[in-house]
Amino acid sequence: MGIVWSNYQMKAYVTGVAHSTFQSHKFKTVTMQEIWKDIPVFDGMYQVSNLGRVKSLDRYVNHYAGGKRIIKGRIRKYSIDKRGYTGYIFSIKQKNRFISTHVLVAMSFLNHKPNGFKYVVHHKDNNKSNNNVNNLEVITMRENVYTHNKGTSKYKGVSWDKQHNKWASFIYIKNKNKYLGRFKNEYEAHIAYQKELKNLLL
Repeated sequence: MGIVWSNYQMKAYVTGVAHSTFQSHKFKTVTMQEIWKDIPVFDGMYQVSNLGRVKSLDRYVNHYAGGKRIIKGRIRKYSIDKRGYTGYIFSIKQKNRFISTHVLVAMSFLNHKPNGFKYVVHHKDNNKSNNNVNNLEVITMRENVYTHNKGTSKYKGVSWDKQHNKWASFIYIKNKNKYLGRFKNEYEAHIAYQKELKNLLL
């Protein structure tokens, strides 16, 4: 049986705000089933849901008086990093490490394998708090840079430089943006990007 949410309550949930007492006949109700899966690197210890929540599982630990005792699993509280992404702190090899929620969801539901900056997890609606699996996709870093910068130009790798009143062309190579020049014409900036991209593929 899924949880019945109003559209308002669903919006509140994905943005991390609770409005459990809000009710109105103006909003239609939707049914969402929360599905839990093991997080690959923490198999048997932690799970993440398709809605972006994380919980620990029941586990046995050594008791100081001898024998074992059980630690009950619970829903974990998230933190927010300086970039505005929600995530959780895990102890890995005796060191605390922050892992973003959208990465955890993608690892468990989209078969994402973190590999530096080659492939990244992108929020389709650009809302960093909306970690529902339906809002996530795994794309290349170059596509991600274009997605966040699109709007000023219809061409990939091209953006309007307000300071110089020209079209700037960049291409993402080896985790860095390479500057290709500024152009009076938007199409010329596009050609510069395509030429550099062709050279990379040769």
